[in-house]
Amino acid sequence: MQSLLVITNSDAGTSDEENLALALGVLRQEASVEVARTSNPGELDGVLHRAGGRTVVVAGGDGSMHAVITALHKRHELADTTLGLLPMGTGNDFARGNDIPLEIEDAARLVLSGEARPVDLIIDETGNIVVNNVHVGVGAQASRRGARWKSRLGSVGVGKVNLGKLGYPIGAALSAFHPPEWRLRVELDGKVVNDVDTPVLMVAIGNGGNVGGGTELNPDADTEDGLLDVMVSRAVEPLAKLGYVLRLRKGEHDQRDDVLSLRGTSVKVSGDEFWLSADGEISGPERSRSWRLERAAYSMILPA
Repeated sequence: MQSLLVITNSDAGTSDEENLALALGVLRQEASVEVARTSNPGELDGVLHRAGGRTVVVAGGDGSMHAVITALHKRHELADTTLGLLPMGTGNDFARGNDIPLEIEDAARLVLSGEARPVDLIIDETGNIVVNNVHVGVGAQASRRGARWKSRLGSVGVGKVNLGKLGYPIGAALSAFHPPEWRLRVELDGKVVNDVDTPVLMVAIGNGGNVGGGTELNPDADTEDGLLDVMVSRAVEPLAKLGYVLRLRKGEHDQRDDVLSLRGTSVKVSGDEFWLSADGEISGPERSRSWRLERAAYSMILPA
């Protein structure tokens, strides 16, 4: 019998508790399950201390995945841990990008029957990790604005329809009215692919492809391929910005002539002061930041 440690947010709302109950009903048919509720990094660290080699199942969204993987990385236990995911967040971008079902009972069945496979991770020069995607420029600006709208709308909904999911699209729309441009040097595996004399609208570095609840920012990114997908948008003229946004909504922006789509294992961005959004967490301002891919950093239960 499988032994699972399910980690959830102790501040979860009623709908999350209902979803968790449905998932646990499936899991407990075939596995031994302990549920641990945490509300801060200290509690999370204490829970992971007693994991004892069990499969760690994250019941939450992208932020919860980021928190658990960060804690395991700091404990130097990530490489020896197998994780599962019950997607209960607003955007669930990591789940989308890895074909993990968004229906909670289907996700629970996957935890029981899926295949544990090695998954890549992004690590920056300060030791911080990125599970899914990091982007700078107008996308981070959209996330900063979208976060405010997400918090305003997050509690508004009917049934399974939660208006908090509109946060990123609203932020992107607001940013599109007055999107600035940045003069940034982008280096991929030590080679300059964009210099400061060519302004950019945004730079996205993807381990996974989706952000903001399903926007395919790096459409071809794959968490198992050992490569970072890097997108550099040079769409800074007014009509180009509009065209870029319209194609972005369809996941076709990478087909534009003013968009670079590249792959590599390390990226450095420097130049104008910029904010960044890493797994939805906003930080900055920065003048320089670099990231590298750590291949097969941990195991994740995924569809066979």
